Amino acid sequence: MQYFIADPNSAHFASSADVASKVVAIASSAGGLDALIQVLSGLPTDFPAAVAVVQHLSPHYRSQMAEILNRRTALSVKEAKTGDLLKPGCVLIAPPDHHLLISSDRSVILNQAAKVRFSRPAADILFNSIAAIYKERAIAVVLTGKDGDGAAGSQTIKQMGGIVIAQDEATSKFFSMPNAAIQTGVVDFVLPLTDIPTTLVRLVMQRVA
Repeated sequence: MQYFIADPNSAHFASSADVASKVVAIASSAGGLDALIQVLSGLPTDFPAAVAVVQHLSPHYRSQMAEILNRRTALSVKEAKTGDLLKPGCVLIAPPDHHLLISSDRSVILNQAAKVRFSRPAADILFNSIAAIYKERAIAVVLTGKDGDGAAGSQTIKQMGGIVIAQDEATSKFFSMPNAAIQTGVVDFVLPLTDIPTTLVRLVMQRVA
């Protein structure tokens, strides 16, 4: 298992007093960039939860996803580094070829452990780690994609008291990934993209402070 040194100069590397008490974990694959833009651009600057994103990306190229999303949303978006803390209103994106996990102090761990369902990063890895730490304060969102990543992790989120949202078929470029989550029977909301941001705001505000 490979780990990376945290960047203490990161704007998102802060004291434990700044860590988010709630988190939204988003999984996407094929067609995911457009879906992520629509979801994240609909969240307000003062969104009171942290956001962690796993998008399946080619391991052979540097990703520009964080830069693209940062220009399209009021939230602060960056590619995650080990040691970054989950902070309200901040979006951390898993880098190519690295799993993204959350440790007990709400900080990021990146590793290059074995692929899960042929994916690294894998949504199941992120969802499972967040479920263990955040429990009922976690929300999982499964967006467009061709495979079934995120389905098993969605079950863990639900078992620990969290909420699961899946994108509907009509607005998904590829429905396999959200449908795999839906077929588990644990999804609380099946929504079009346009309804996901407002639903997230409502659910996060309902979560215990």
